[in-house]
Amino acid sequence: MERKERVFFTCSLLLYIMWQFKSPFIVFGEDALDYLDSVNARAFFIVTDANITRLGLVDVIARHLNAPHTVFDRVEPEPSLQTVRAIAREMTAANPDWIIGLGGGSSMDAAKAAWLLYEKPDAEIGAINPMENYGVRAKAKLIAIPTTSGTGSETTLATVLTDTEEHRKLSLGSYELVPDIAIVDPALVMKLPQVITADTGMDVLTHAVEGYTSRMHNDFSDGMCLKAVELVLAYLPRAYADGNDVEARTHMHNAATIAGLGFGNSQAALAHAMGHSLGALFKIAHGRAVSLFLPYAIEYTANGGGTRYADIAHMMKLHTHAELESARAVADCIRDLERNMQMPTTLSEAGITREQFVEALPRLVANANMDTQLVMNLRVPESAELEKLFEYAFEGRRVDF
Repeated sequence: MERKERVFFTCSLLLYIMWQFKSPFIVFGEDALDYLDSVNARAFFIVTDANITRLGLVDVIARHLNAPHTVFDRVEPEPSLQTVRAIAREMTAANPDWIIGLGGGSSMDAAKAAWLLYEKPDAEIGAINPMENYGVRAKAKLIAIPTTSGTGSETTLATVLTDTEEHRKLSLGSYELVPDIAIVDPALVMKLPQVITADTGMDVLTHAVEGYTSRMHNDFSDGMCLKAVELVLAYLPRAYADGNDVEARTHMHNAATIAGLGFGNSQAALAHAMGHSLGALFKIAHGRAVSLFLPYAIEYTANGGGTRYADIAHMMKLHTHAELESARAVADCIRDLERNMQMPTTLSEAGITREQFVEALPRLVANANMDTQLVMNLRVPESAELEKLFEYAFEGRRVDF
């Protein structure tokens, strides 16, 4: 699809879905997993990854289930279309009436997409969109249980999958794929390593900032995005410093879900388009990738005027007034937060060499250009500007165009 056609399609889609706010039934806080005891089922199907099984979390969930269950625990990071099809085949054999997505965003996204294929086997999984009626829930309903405090997938319509043949991420979604129930229990994140705490926590912040400043921001999502910003600034440094800080872990787990509700009903933007492109070509975690680009996206967008970064700066307790000054202060605050958690703020710090970058640059630009989140940005870069943005992010330069 040509660029003009994509912009027209996305704007048409924007009009189609603008005035909807979708949320699962959310159970949160201490002992939230106990809610599973009351879910009556014929059969459960759990979608997760091998590490979640190894940590014993599948067994924790199984103790709450009142019916037989089947487990698929081969979801990989950045799940592929092939994996989703494999899950759907095993779902069909098991014939569950409740599906559980257990894990980080990869497991929950894979569960959503496989659920759709289970319900509608002839669906084109690489073209899921909000304008088509799939008729899910004829066979099963979906429970999402996050084990990281980051993606917000437990609340959103999105499923991000990887096309391994074209080496790019697909930003897909349908309102029918918003889970029926989200269970947000902080007990599941108490042992997260520091690096995952940082990566997923910065994913929350990126969701919140982009959700508040995207083209589709609205009255219903604004407050959630701002609250998520406040929670991340207050509790992510604490959760990173002390993984056993129950209060910090609880608030960060809530923040991820709140940000998911916010950006899930308003959309992400430029940092996600660039992060998706990077993640498809280099083994860099999603939260690390999108948050690395966030300060550059903020600076680029603010240079075009008409943005809302002064509100973000106020929530971050930054003493600024003018919009451009506020945007730069927000970008600097984000970089400082990343540095304090030993996260890269440039592509070179992320371990990408100049030679690798130059070779990948045309594909990085092409992938970002095709990402649906790109045109949700208030200022949409042309290909030449995208190339400059990637260059600036490699070198660590403040965006001046």
